[in-house]
Amino acid sequence: MPKILNELPTHLIPVEALQTFIAAIFAKAGCEPGEAGQIAHHLLGANLTGHDSHGVIRTPRYVQWLTEGKVVAGQTLTIVTESATHAVVDGNYGFGQTIGPLAVDLGIAKARAAGMSIIALRHSGHIGRIGDWAERAAAQGLVSIHFVNVSQGELVAPYGGVDRRFSTNPMCVGVPASADEPMLLLDFATSLVAEGKVLVASNGGKVLPDGALIRPDGSHSSDPETLYGPLTTNGPRDPANGDGALRAFGDHKGSGIAFMCEILAGVLTGGETSGPIPGGKRGRITNGMFSIYLDPTHFGATDFAAKAADYARYVKASRPAEPGVEVLVPGEKEARTRAHRLAHGVPLQLDTWGALVATAQALGVPSP
Repeated sequence: MPKILNELPTHLIPVEALQTFIAAIFAKAGCEPGEAGQIAHHLLGANLTGHDSHGVIRTPRYVQWLTEGKVVAGQTLTIVTESATHAVVDGNYGFGQTIGPLAVDLGIAKARAAGMSIIALRHSGHIGRIGDWAERAAAQGLVSIHFVNVSQGELVAPYGGVDRRFSTNPMCVGVPASADEPMLLLDFATSLVAEGKVLVASNGGKVLPDGALIRPDGSHSSDPETLYGPLTTNGPRDPANGDGALRAFGDHKGSGIAFMCEILAGVLTGGETSGPIPGGKRGRITNGMFSIYLDPTHFGATDFAAKAADYARYVKASRPAEPGVEVLVPGEKEARTRAHRLAHGVPLQLDTWGALVATAQALGVPSP
């Protein structure tokens, strides 16, 4: 059995206080105030949408990577090659919350001028919640599609295997919204759950679905220790300590999408795939992201956002399979969660809060 108590009580942290606290941690760790605030903003943004796996829970790990030189503060993009409709860019191992907006804004500018663009990003630090980048493009009226991989980030077994070969390799599609409508956003990991959700579960958060993990003998598991090894309170969670793997969602379908994320975001960007890992020991973990940006006005799609919203309403009008359970479209749950948490605060498991406080204390940052 897991050596944790599932669904432990939470602290409810006001948004502004949490933003200030996380920004102070990164500033003290060595980031300039502007970058520290931006990292905190994007981590907190993941919590606000309910994606706690990519939220402030990542702070201790980010600080550790910064200390170890695996991620570098104050970086910008280097353009490797470009044309009017594409660019290959290198993130120089900067924080993903710094590099991501730069790559997206370049894609937006090119798509507005030419109707479409492709940005192939390599060597970015952990780039966070991919929905952030689709939302950024949608706010400028663009459709965007993103494929992501993680070099030296093997966590997921391919369908039919037990050995780690992929990372959680998310893909994301964002569609701009019409007035007073939530944007349409599809954002999912190709593993059955994201690694961050195992991290949340290990800290007493939402329990994992049955069979989310696979052991070396092929049996299924929902115990975070399968991925991390023995757990300690507030202790580091290192997937290198576990002997199991995450499973791909949808059997061969999720496994196939994960494979193609490696090809597009790892190989085509000129970066690296998740493995093999030299010497079997993980070093610097980086993201690659292959992104496509489309300007609907260049495709003759008049009233695109309004027509997309009309179709979304038609889909939602489907009779529910279970009485009283609403049919939702992609992005709707995130929009509602954001509104609720902005009003009421962000819930954090006690172990997650404890790990943040311990990181802050080690840096000399006072806790709220």
